[in-house]
Amino acid sequence: MTHGRDEIGQRSETVRRANLGVIVRELYARGPLSRSELVRRTGLTRSAIRVLTGELATAGLVTEGQSPLLGVPGRPSHMVRLVPLGAAVLALEIAVDSSAAAVVGLDGSVDGWVRRERTRSDDPEERAAGIADLAARVLGDRAVADVAGIAVAVPGVVRRHDGLVSMAPNLRWRDVAFGEMVARALGVPGPVAVANEADLAALAELHRGAARGETDVVLVSGSIGVGGGLVVGGRPLLGAAGYGGEIGHVPVHPAGAPCRCGSTGCWETEVGLEAILARAGRPVAGGLAALDGLLREAADGDAAALGALDETGAWLGIGLAGLVNLLNPRLVVLGGVFETIFPFVTDRIEAELDRRVLPAPRALVRVVPAKLGADAPLRGAAELAFEPLLQDPARWFARARATPERRSA
Repeated sequence: MTHGRDEIGQRSETVRRANLGVIVRELYARGPLSRSELVRRTGLTRSAIRVLTGELATAGLVTEGQSPLLGVPGRPSHMVRLVPLGAAVLALEIAVDSSAAAVVGLDGSVDGWVRRERTRSDDPEERAAGIADLAARVLGDRAVADVAGIAVAVPGVVRRHDGLVSMAPNLRWRDVAFGEMVARALGVPGPVAVANEADLAALAELHRGAARGETDVVLVSGSIGVGGGLVVGGRPLLGAAGYGGEIGHVPVHPAGAPCRCGSTGCWETEVGLEAILARAGRPVAGGLAALDGLLREAADGDAAALGALDETGAWLGIGLAGLVNLLNPRLVVLGGVFETIFPFVTDRIEAELDRRVLPAPRALVRVVPAKLGADAPLRGAAELAFEPLLQDPARWFARARATPERRSA
């Protein structure tokens, strides 16, 4: 009988922890909700919501207060809100030309942020040490052990379960155990979460940007390289080991230019920043400053600048057509430099989609610029870092109770 009671208790505890996660995830996704709204959205009973939100409040993750129901005078409703820094995560980013760090709260608020231009070295140990230094700056008086999670965005092919960067052509990395390197640099046990920057940008746009509310999305983000994040049925499409979404290395031009990955004619050799600048006769090392100059000339009607951007739009449309035919998304989000050039290329992209996409998926898809700008990968790293807490908030309780002063931060 004791064994049976133990099993019942274990099942009850599993259900309780899962229900706590459901409530926190709803508040995380939608913002403050009344108890009545939580009942409707979660399917839990009113008494269960009362008990569970009380537990979350005791742990410092939510606050509860009465607020008049809109249009119903005199009938208050208990509103449940996440405490912005009841739990916070450390989001980190390695870009080709910079590194960044931020402390992000449960409500998406940023409590500290810094970006630094890249040092001359692409040595992974040095880049790990560099972002650990940035982390110390944004953490301030916090200890790194006080954050609820840590995640890093990297422009490369990443094995999700251990943070191995299999290949990052634009950093010249191969088989780099970057999760372990960052953990050592930060002085925390075990590898930290590492993911491809475009996958994380897509996650951020899905939760807080241009793709909010959508379930089938392709994000294409351009810089020196080109990355992609794919969301199918509301879930990221990562592949068997997390290597999915490397759309910048889809071959589109058999007679095209060599790519840093070792192949020829990859999509990024036609639409990446260096390709845009070369097409316009600009130094490929000119970076974003050179692109800004090109866009100013295009805005003034310069025929050569407009022609270079139009050809780039054609190659963007060709690559997107294949993705739309393959994945049937409702939304394509263009980020990075593609967000910047969007006004100059949108007509050509749409024309290529009209020519090349099957009629049924073409009728469903829209192409829009991203909303979160250059910091989308860093925002996405925060989303990834919060995932363990959202799945099981009870894991955070012991730490929160041990440091009650942080709950009121």
